[in-house]
Amino acid sequence: MKNKTIYIAAAVCLAAVIGMVLALTLTGGRRQTAAFTPPPFDAAAQTGTPAAPDASWTQVHREGMDFSAHICGKPFFSGSTARLDFTNDAGNEVWLKLRILDEEGNILAESGLIKPGEYLASLPFSAPVSAGTSITMKIMAYEPNTYCSAGAVTLHTVAGG
Repeated sequence: MKNKTIYIAAAVCLAAVIGMVLALTLTGGRRQTAAFTPPPFDAAAQTGTPAAPDASWTQVHREGMDFSAHICGKPFFSGSTARLDFTNDAGNEVWLKLRILDEEGNILAESGLIKPGEYLASLPFSAPVSAGTSITMKIMAYEPNTYCSAGAVTLHTVAGG
């Protein structure tokens, strides 16, 4: 009985080794990784700074951050579009992207990338947002050409009306 158990264990180990060798041979030892799709640049981006930004337009920057941005702290909604005046400050060396979320973390709106010295006056939303609704604005920074993260900042605010 003991010899039979040893032969069965040896056969199972041999089958496992053969399976691993076949898997490595057939895949060439490569790991399957998801293909990276870089975020697109926003077609609505304009060069410069907004002409008449909202009174709540403010700089987003903290010590230690490698970038700064400007945005309306209380976006004004008209239907399913919000005026944000989201600006990638001219002195930055990163591309910025904005994502706006509801209280449950669902994406309500998302910009494409904007380069330093560009801004987005407004952003379309998936649905209208009522004044006073809590929203989260997440600004994500990317290193040019590599798309590596250069940091992010999250702002909690309410929708204006």
